[in-house]
Amino acid sequence: MRSILFLSVMSIILNTSAYAGGDDIIGMWNTQEKDAKIEIIHCGEKYCGKIVWLKEPNYSEGSKSGTPGTPLLDRNNPDRLLKNKTLMGLRIMYDFVYDGGNTWTAGKVYDPTNGKAYSAIMTLVSTNQLNLRGFIGISLLGRTEIWTR
Repeated sequence: MRSILFLSVMSIILNTSAYAGGDDIIGMWNTQEKDAKIEIIHCGEKYCGKIVWLKEPNYSEGSKSGTPGTPLLDRNNPDRLLKNKTLMGLRIMYDFVYDGGNTWTAGKVYDPTNGKAYSAIMTLVSTNQLNLRGFIGISLLGRTEIWTR
């Protein structure tokens, strides 16, 4: 009986200490499609992320959206003043708050492919896997992407 109790307590301690701090998500993350890298950083007391690498950073030949060879722009942004901002360096995640354990909540994620922002939560599954769930309203109505370091 003592060994079962000891193992239970040790399991709890090991699981909670594995994700001991909010800064565990800071760093570079590959998107699920591996076509972009996002750097997660501190933004004041909260966490945010910006695009720091794109597999295809420029418009290609035959593009109807921009001049071939020029940097991709945030063309789908609903704010016409932001439509000419380059995707490289664009902040696409903001306002995440460390909620303890392995969860960051109350954030927003911006999708430049459609120009929409979604509520979001992040879950650190391991030191090398981050699940980002974007949703509308409640988290059940959303989609999860798996990012890797």
